[in-house]
Amino acid sequence: MQKKWPVLSYKEGKNMYDTLHMWAQIVGKIKLATLPWVNHSWHITLHITPLGLSTQVMRYKDINFSIDFDFVEHQLKVYTSHGELRKFDLHNISVADFYSKIFELLHDLQIDVNIKPIPVEIANPIPFKQDTEHATYETERVRAFHQALLSIQDVFLQFRSKFKGKCSPIHFFWGSFDVALSFFSGRSAPKHPGGIPGLPNWVAEEAYCREVSSCGFWTGNDALPEAAFYCYLYPEPDGYKVAKIQPKEAYYHQALGEFILPYSAVQQSEYPEEALLSFLETTYSAGAELAGWDRATLEN
Repeated sequence: MQKKWPVLSYKEGKNMYDTLHMWAQIVGKIKLATLPWVNHSWHITLHITPLGLSTQVMRYKDINFSIDFDFVEHQLKVYTSHGELRKFDLHNISVADFYSKIFELLHDLQIDVNIKPIPVEIANPIPFKQDTEHATYETERVRAFHQALLSIQDVFLQFRSKFKGKCSPIHFFWGSFDVALSFFSGRSAPKHPGGIPGLPNWVAEEAYCREVSSCGFWTGNDALPEAAFYCYLYPEPDGYKVAKIQPKEAYYHQALGEFILPYSAVQQSEYPEEALLSFLETTYSAGAELAGWDRATLEN
């Protein structure tokens, strides 16, 4: 018997997820301000760790540093190559508080970076300095979210191991607040239309400049108010939306243009890892076949 995955509820956890999302955007924008550009914005992402989420290493002048969300001790931590550690507690603080605390902490470490203090990829954003609305941190719900991320990463690693073409890391995009993994055919793709709130069109155009099959997980949003896994191809081949996908709970979401598998279907499965892996494999296989990818070259 496999270990059951934690229960996640978008309805009950929305306020907390929204708060974490804004905190992650602040940290991610600091990473954006310090690192040179890498294709598909891969340099800006956060990464899942045994303790939470991390920027991994960044550099400011002669200081190498990282910023980590520690969801075990429930603290934000900054480590430097000079052996310094600064931290603050994540309970009972708003986005505005978080913004103030992290930049005070960085200044104390003589790390002075500037970011655009407005969220991206959401409608009607509240500037970070003014956001006292989002201030929810629930210990048990954070633990469940973190444990889910670790379990998801394990399955994604298994899925990724079978592809030998160009593929992304398994990483966490703070703009959209989702785990993502992408496989590429090696061929060019049509120009992306852009139109993502707060995001210059050239960013989306560069991110989707090659044919891609992407899968991922997010905690939910207004368009899909439940935690779910997704998979899509860009450009989408004819016949993709009616392809046979497993498990039976998976479906094509017309408005989003993606295959969706509710997280609850995986969480409630007797074998959650197998259920998720079947979704990843069948969505990718259907899309790659319909799009005419060179599967013999790209797969192990």
